Amino acid sequence: MLDMIGVGPFITLPLILTAMGGPQAMLGWILGAVLALCDGLVWAELGAAMPEAGGSYHFLRTIYSGRDGKGKLGRFLAFLFIFQLTFSAPLSVASGCIGLSQYAAYIFPSLGGHTAARMLHVGPYSAGIAAGPGTLVAIAAVLVAVFLLYRGLASVRVLTVAMWCAVMGTIAWILVTGVMHGHLRQAFTFPPGAFHLTPAFFTGLGSAMLIATYDYWGYYNVTFLGGEVKDPARTVPRAILISIGLVAAIYLAMNISVIAVLPWQRLVGVGDLNARRAVISLFMETAYGPHLGPMLGKIAAVLVMVTAFASVFSLLLGYSRIPYAAARDGNYFRIFGRLHRGGFPHISLLVLGGAAICFCFFSLADVIAALVVLRILVQFLMQHIGVIYLRRTQPEMPRPFKLWLYPLPPLVAIAGFSYILIERANFQREILGAGVVILAGTAVYWLRARLDKTITSGRVSES
Repeated sequence: MLDMIGVGPFITLPLILTAMGGPQAMLGWILGAVLALCDGLVWAELGAAMPEAGGSYHFLRTIYSGRDGKGKLGRFLAFLFIFQLTFSAPLSVASGCIGLSQYAAYIFPSLGGHTAARMLHVGPYSAGIAAGPGTLVAIAAVLVAVFLLYRGLASVRVLTVAMWCAVMGTIAWILVTGVMHGHLRQAFTFPPGAFHLTPAFFTGLGSAMLIATYDYWGYYNVTFLGGEVKDPARTVPRAILISIGLVAAIYLAMNISVIAVLPWQRLVGVGDLNARRAVISLFMETAYGPHLGPMLGKIAAVLVMVTAFASVFSLLLGYSRIPYAAARDGNYFRIFGRLHRGGFPHISLLVLGGAAICFCFFSLADVIAALVVLRILVQFLMQHIGVIYLRRTQPEMPRPFKLWLYPLPPLVAIAGFSYILIERANFQREILGAGVVILAGTAVYWLRARLDKTITSGRVSES
């Protein structure tokens, strides 16, 4: 649950409401939960059947390598997963840092000013970049996290407990405030034509589901630690499915509480920039009035910033180990397999941190869209196709947990993720970016393979 919640729900509500122009965007949360459940069932079956550490890296390599485990496709797809991770992991880290900077600007308004913005154009597609005091705060968050991790602070037990308390305490505070000061009717006051099934409705729904997917993701992280989980055949499926159910209920209740107090019209478009940047702080300020509101809003901002930094810290800690493990397995660049004298993969950490700094210059919406599209194309769709393929090619494989209503969940997940990919405004931009990553990863993989083959042949000739 902690991996799922993170900072997402504290920064994305305005994006979801804007996607559909009103509280009907809650439909995106509901359908996102259904999609997460279907996807979670796939992860549960694979995680219970293959409980080794590594998650997707191990799944893809096993599924597509055939019965004898020697197939080249599995090794290639596992490499491609790691290659995209060197982009998607920094995007995930950057989203937390951007969210942190937005709440910092609520406490110190000067951080939100003096921002220089430019548009980058690639053919008919464009993306905005910005540089200002808020950007420097986001970059500073990355640097501090890397500095702490570079000093060998590998144990995150205390930080995890603190983050859990901050997250759940903040959510409980939001729910209680919504009950005490909210007006439920306001949360369900829809604009005219909210549910007219027009092309704009379906486009907006696709955008809302993309953001909801970003917020739900994280339930699968238990599979990356499969080798360390006690009784994974039972624990992995339960952890995934129970977390999805509980977090879906928390998200719906929390967001209804917010818009029951803070009119959703303030969160749509660019009319109220402060509300869009620090929605939870403005929620507290509105609920408790001019006397207590500003102070409680700042306390809420501090809690969200603590949560954001803790998530950035733990993301960098966990993600830096994945390219390291692949490099030690001989399926990624050797330099990522180096360990600092403190016992941590410093090259991997520095590369991911450096990439995250670059992504801090982009908008939160663009970072989330790029992250979700890249992972759907290079990770999730391959696993959903893979679980069906594995059932057909290796029916004898022990499966302690079999996903319910097979093959409906993977088919629904494939349809849902495909809908998110294409049913959005300017969806071609993110797909083009993901395509560039896939082509680059493919080229690098085959160049490495040819180079290794040449080196091996040269050694044989010398012998």
